[in-house]
Amino acid sequence: MQIRDVFYVSDGTAITCETVGHAVLGQFSFQAHERTFPFVESNHKLEELIKQIELSFSQRGTKPLVFFSIVLPEIREALSKAPAELYDVLGGFVGKMEQDLGLAAQPKLQRSRSVTKDSDRYFDRIAAVEYTLAHDDGVSLRDLEQADIILLGVSRSGKTPTSLYMAMQFGLRVVNYPFIAEDMSNMRLLPEFEIYRYKLFGLTIEPERLTEIRENRLAGSEYASHQQCLEELAVVEGLFRREAIPYINTSSLSVEEISTRILEQTGLKRRLV
Repeated sequence: MQIRDVFYVSDGTAITCETVGHAVLGQFSFQAHERTFPFVESNHKLEELIKQIELSFSQRGTKPLVFFSIVLPEIREALSKAPAELYDVLGGFVGKMEQDLGLAAQPKLQRSRSVTKDSDRYFDRIAAVEYTLAHDDGVSLRDLEQADIILLGVSRSGKTPTSLYMAMQFGLRVVNYPFIAEDMSNMRLLPEFEIYRYKLFGLTIEPERLTEIRENRLAGSEYASHQQCLEELAVVEGLFRREAIPYINTSSLSVEEISTRILEQTGLKRRLV
């Protein structure tokens, strides 16, 4: 399979470049080696970026793909001379909107997703992340009334990364609870969750994928054995069906896709934009 280096470059966080890039790359069949370069707003960072692009071109023999969002004209100009296939993530939209609105854009560094410490949004995000970290992996089952959603699933089914993504990107307070091997012989819904059934959502995963993930963590262990993964998933999915808990399979989904599908199925709304 063809291999191409892919760079995400921005004078901000590069989150937008990554999001657009992933959506576009998903349409093509090749292996992408991805790197992200945020806050490229100085000559020092620009020089390091150009050096990495040139190194990629020299080693691969093909130009790397660069998804970029750059405001400063001098940095855009320097980047345009690099040996890369360049894709301006926002340029096409900005130019068209200038024509449609009859207004000139007023570029400003890091305007997108800007959150100041004086804004309610900033403190909402921090509170959501702090709550989610305090309720990660079943550490605490206190203050469940404050939770927006409670994620359930076996160990390594994607609960923690999904919880943190939903907290950071959507401002949601997320509890996640893992079912472990000791739970399998008497699988039941915890009493703490009974009155919050409407907040419960399950994550499951294909046994082969779960085995692979656990092997990377604890190779050769009973925890990572295919049979153990099969048994745990069968028991937990049985609980989901018995208790009418909605759930999705995370095997082939990115954390962004998992989070968005959860919002779609539950009707939860993003608190941060």
